Amino acid sequence: MSSLASAEIHHQHRDVAGGWLRPTVFGMMDGLVSNFALIAGVAAADTSRAGIALAGLAGLVGGAFSMATGEYVSVQSQNESIRAEIDVERHELTVNAAAELEELAQMYVDRGVDRALADQVARQLSRDPEQALKIHALEELGVQPGALPSPWVAAGSSLTAFSVGALIPLLPYLLGAKSVLLCALLSSVALFAAGAVSSRFTSRSWVFAGARQLLLGGIAAAVTYGVGTVFGAVVG
Repeated sequence: MSSLASAEIHHQHRDVAGGWLRPTVFGMMDGLVSNFALIAGVAAADTSRAGIALAGLAGLVGGAFSMATGEYVSVQSQNESIRAEIDVERHELTVNAAAELEELAQMYVDRGVDRALADQVARQLSRDPEQALKIHALEELGVQPGALPSPWVAAGSSLTAFSVGALIPLLPYLLGAKSVLLCALLSSVALFAAGAVSSRFTSRSWVFAGARQLLLGGIAAAVTYGVGTVFGAVVG
């Protein structure tokens, strides 16, 4: 095999950051598990189909907006904190440029770069104030000033994904089902499928990931079903 051909063969990494797929999969999984458990618990209390459907719809809407609000506040608060730290770094680069230059050079030395080369690289990278800010923010804070996540995108993604997941166990009742069995069957298939997709982000096989999610979701539904049964017997 030629050296050129060998150079073209390269290993690939999993999508550890997840892009849009990771939050979508796990947001959908949240909606699926929580609403499946909610519906199972309500159904166990011998509630009518309309009552179960109403409870499931309330769980979908309430959960989706709760998740969206939480995501928005979380991301927005994180961005505000990061921007405050970036402002501190910008101030230091202005009033204490020599110390910041030495700090950057020392970072490269700590990573194994020769001192003379580290000094040269630090000086060259610090010629442009904005470039220097980006480098210090990335090295010290682990962020890029112009690439912070959007809280609106996070909220919208969470709301949509949760709603899709929560709709799956509710769908049979919206279509006229009167037994929890169809809901359980559909939810079980969806739980296994969601778990299998989540294996993309781990070293586990899709069979293991799917079975694990099915087991955990089933336990959640079984517990709430048991609570609903007891509660239904007490108040009935």
